[in-house]
Amino acid sequence: MYQERLKIDWLAVGLWAFLVVFGWLNIYAATYNESHKALFDLATFHGKQLLWIGAAALAAIIVMFTEPRVFSNGAFIIYAVVLALLVVTLFIAVTSHGGKSWIDLGFFRLQPSEFAKFATALALAKFMSAIDIDWKQTSTKIIALVIIAIPAALVFLQHDTGSALVFLAFVLPLYREGLSGAILVIGVAAIALFVLALLVNKYILLGVLVLLALGYLFLWLNKRSRRDYIRVAAVLICCVTFVFSVDFVFNHVLESHQSERINVLLGKSDDLQGAAYNVNQSKIAIGSGGLIGKGFLHGTVTKADFVPEQHTDFIFCTVGEEWGFIGSILLLAAYIWLLVKLIYMAERQRSTFARFYGYSVASILFIHLFVNVGMVLGLVPVIGIPLPFFSYGGSSLLAFTILLFIFIRQDAVKNQLL
Repeated sequence: MYQERLKIDWLAVGLWAFLVVFGWLNIYAATYNESHKALFDLATFHGKQLLWIGAAALAAIIVMFTEPRVFSNGAFIIYAVVLALLVVTLFIAVTSHGGKSWIDLGFFRLQPSEFAKFATALALAKFMSAIDIDWKQTSTKIIALVIIAIPAALVFLQHDTGSALVFLAFVLPLYREGLSGAILVIGVAAIALFVLALLVNKYILLGVLVLLALGYLFLWLNKRSRRDYIRVAAVLICCVTFVFSVDFVFNHVLESHQSERINVLLGKSDDLQGAAYNVNQSKIAIGSGGLIGKGFLHGTVTKADFVPEQHTDFIFCTVGEEWGFIGSILLLAAYIWLLVKLIYMAERQRSTFARFYGYSVASILFIHLFVNVGMVLGLVPVIGIPLPFFSYGGSSLLAFTILLFIFIRQDAVKNQLL
């Protein structure tokens, strides 16, 4: 037995509360209607979000009163339950915005893919806290990959590519725990090669790859062995195969609207009434806000409803128009402050489980923030993922809140024995 001493990090809680409340105000602004002015009208989006805020706050309180060992000991059980929900979703889901990731429960719709993120974080943290973890063993890498890949694949099968890509965030905490940095380099190189294969003639790209391989062999290596030649040849063959498979993936694996959005981002298409419409209108809204914004409820682009999904995935453009550059920077500063705080909290943990889970929380929030703001600004393809704690949506708000407060609860107990 040990004496439990709670020490809640109220700064993290305060940042969560600020993002939730500020998000609610912007949902109200994004869906403002003269016939539904009331802040607490439950028939409106902001009224429904208020109910979800209450549910999220209740969930946070329940988590804070739950013994932290429950999350560690029950990690794989939670993971298995969420996987079962993902499988069930494939068969009974209702179609929404081209995806089949929602279970209709009558009084609300549940999106299990949002809960899969914290369930996977718990399962990985439990696995990483095992005594005999050794990254030099292939089995360790395979098990970690399988834990991530199963929910990611199930989410992808629901045609929710954006949420599936979020699972790549787990590479960052794995890297913190000893995964080779070469994995990160390979990932970045693969993305760069994919983009180049879409922009550059493939035979020119092939020539560049051959020159790079020869340069590495004869200019970089002082002593060359047969193994070096074999290794470089193998890497070159993999790169060439990857380059010539890009067109197949682009045209036959990705959905047509996803391919078109990538073309828009790369400047190969400029359909302002089609795939580029959302981003173009979003940039107009943000740009019109200027330095200090037009003022709360005074966004003309927002009121005219020119930006589709402005209360969900494109909520950031409401901030840009009504609160201006200063308001946008303050919002981003709050997110960055929370991320830095989470990393600091993770580093002070005494258990591998809590530390890894903390890094997972920070990584998931970072990927969501980077991709969501990036797609609103036209810097990354539009893949439809929410801004954490900010966008309209009950499942995402509840799941993100549970994700965060499980870690705050882990951090609140000092000298814990997990």
